[in-house]
Amino acid sequence: MWHRTRASALLGVEYPILQGPFGGGLSTVALVSTVSNLGGLGGYGAYTLSPEEIYAVDKQIRAATDKPYNLNLWVSDTDAADGTVSDAQYAQVAAQFRPYFDALGLDVPPKPAPFQSRFANQVQAVLDIRPPVFSFMFGIPSPDVLEACRRRQIKLMGAATTLDEALALENAGVDLIVASGFEAGGHRPSFLAPAEQSTTGTFVLLQLIREKTKLPVIAAGGIASGRGVAAALTLGADAVQIGTAFLACDESGALPVHKAALFSAEAKYTTLTRAYTGRLGRGLRTRITLDLLAHAASHLPFPLQTTFMAPLRKAALEQQKLDTVFFWGGQIAPLLRHRNAAALMQALLAETSALLA
Repeated sequence: MWHRTRASALLGVEYPILQGPFGGGLSTVALVSTVSNLGGLGGYGAYTLSPEEIYAVDKQIRAATDKPYNLNLWVSDTDAADGTVSDAQYAQVAAQFRPYFDALGLDVPPKPAPFQSRFANQVQAVLDIRPPVFSFMFGIPSPDVLEACRRRQIKLMGAATTLDEALALENAGVDLIVASGFEAGGHRPSFLAPAEQSTTGTFVLLQLIREKTKLPVIAAGGIASGRGVAAALTLGADAVQIGTAFLACDESGALPVHKAALFSAEAKYTTLTRAYTGRLGRGLRTRITLDLLAHAASHLPFPLQTTFMAPLRKAALEQQKLDTVFFWGGQIAPLLRHRNAAALMQALLAETSALLA
């Protein structure tokens, strides 16, 4: 049977279909439990949560499903040296983005407060909780953390955007590798080289990692149907991870206007940009991303750029000036068909079964 793979056995799931663990409030207990209860692996992105919030979310997930699920964190959650930037760098960015704040009747926000990494405290919460699966991106946890997870029988899943990153994950002793192709929506989780150098497509990256490592590989990026699942499995994937298609479902935490945008004609235009968060990520094209393509853009390091842009996003949503709001989404968005997570899962299983029977 097509669904009996090394990944499904390791993860303890019936079907090797993983829901992408969205951060920034886009994950929900309802989405995680729907996917897990239907035999896949639901995922919750917790990188913005405090340890107390992680404990609370995990309790809710366990109340909603008795199936395996995945908690996700970012190993590197800041690019700001000492948590801040110089006044000169802030002034340069403020000048570049001032016209967009002016257009919405906003003052340019002050320099963001220094940011302190939260990963150490968050990962302790994960160790206390002992989720069935712990996935991570933007790096590899320390050997001590990885060994602590193994002692607790937590399966480890790391994201790679290049073959070098996959080999580093294998050497660190993870259980599975997520091959994150550049088609995917959201941030590029690169950690060995600049994200601009990690633009390999999903199916090429999958084959490279499959050939050069011994670990189960999960294909992520550009998959939203049973045809995509079948193609990935045929090329050697042990599972797939689906993001944009689940993000567009009613159960996700995305705003209604975000979901509507993913089903709109504009969804065929996506772009990679650092303008909104400071880290390279793919979402639907905006007036700002188009403007900044014309010249070298300045930005604050992650997550200070996110903080800086937050008032603009809030005002743009309130004023319905959506041409300046960056909605996460992958290149597969024009092919989305389902607005209900259960219907999407059922369609994925039926289509894949028909193709691989």
